[in-house]
Amino acid sequence: QVQLVESGGGLVQAGESLRLSCAASGRPFSTYSMGWFRQGLGKARELVAAINWDGENTDYADSVKGRFTISRDNAKNTVDLQMNVLKPEDTAVYYCNFLGDFRSKMPYDYWGRGTQVTVSS
Repeated sequence: QVQLVESGGGLVQAGESLRLSCAASGRPFSTYSMGWFRQGLGKARELVAAINWDGENTDYADSVKGRFTISRDNAKNTVDLQMNVLKPEDTAVYYCNFLGDFRSKMPYDYWGRGTQVTVSS
């Protein structure tokens, strides 16, 4: 049974930082690429960052490049998202998910509850 538990969200001011964490289980974590997604109010869910199985390759949405960093710990089955210089447009619910493969970055259908990030101006 797949479980995805996101944590670390909160309310911050523009320019501040947050670190999100995701505990994933139900699949052999160290063999899967992982991704962080977000969904703003009234918007479609979008991929924010992806990391391959061993952490050697990462990819980011243009809107977060240079500000966000994705990392993983295969010993703990966790994937983190360090978010710096946050902007009001980063406000969204953030989700993690297993990816079918790193090139396509397609997530699986099951989603966790996500964690809310709110950035005030």
